[in-house]
Amino acid sequence: MTSGAASREKVFLDYDQAELDRCYDQANWAPNMALVHARSDAQSAAVCARLGGATRLAYGPADIEKLDLFKARVPGGPVMIYVHGGAWRSGSSTRCHGPAEMFVDAGCNYIALDFNNVVETGGDLLTMIDQVRRAVVWVYRNAAGFGADPEKIYIHGHSSGAHLTGNILTTDWEEAYGAPKNILKGGMVTSGMYELAPVRLSARSSYVNFTDEMVEALSSLRHINLLNCPIVVSYGDQESPEFQRQNRDFAAAVEKAGKPVILQVGKGLNHFEIAETLGNPYSMLGRSALRLIGAKGS
Repeated sequence: MTSGAASREKVFLDYDQAELDRCYDQANWAPNMALVHARSDAQSAAVCARLGGATRLAYGPADIEKLDLFKARVPGGPVMIYVHGGAWRSGSSTRCHGPAEMFVDAGCNYIALDFNNVVETGGDLLTMIDQVRRAVVWVYRNAAGFGADPEKIYIHGHSSGAHLTGNILTTDWEEAYGAPKNILKGGMVTSGMYELAPVRLSARSSYVNFTDEMVEALSSLRHINLLNCPIVVSYGDQESPEFQRQNRDFAAAVEKAGKPVILQVGKGLNHFEIAETLGNPYSMLGRSALRLIGAKGS
């Protein structure tokens, strides 16, 4: 067999290696990626200026283990936790301040999390998911202290943040963290990955040290039995075929398990554009978030 023939061998479904690599790199499907990131940065800065900035709180001992809190104006409101994306190797809470204004205006506390990226953890996703899980527990145990309702905690994640959030939503909270199994009352996952087997075969394995243990533990599609709240699964129809499939398959599996799920598709939106809709109460993600938490304006 020639090297040319070998390079066209299928490695997953009908994809050869180059095709699979391309499907797990959203830059190939979103030529305006840098422009959207610039808009997000500008929007986050503007929201911070209008709201007076966030309160920075530590949820763990490491320097990075902190969160940005935008408090609701009236005590007793729900909490929306945001888990940022960035292919597991980039991103920060400061880029995710844009949606805060919509939530605060709706009487909801908004939290953007910081956590180590996979480069900093030496390729280990398990460390990252433990950080985010501990952040959720911290929010639950400290919500009353910053004027929020600990019985009304919701979570949203985008891209690799949606992968982490999928695992948050399928956590055995009682066994692993001594927290109530219904610690979360609802979740949103947007443009994420919920089965790591094909991701392991892609170029992402160059910076993630995938192991059998990691793939089993952090493929939320395999742990839907632990899901204890309604969820909203979303993706854009301009995303890569693999990201579209991953979200469709996850929503279908949740529905098959008899658990409440809404699947929605952003028409004409790529992987980064869809994330912008979270901060607008009249756009897809914003409207869905307000409905999920039962906030005014929904």
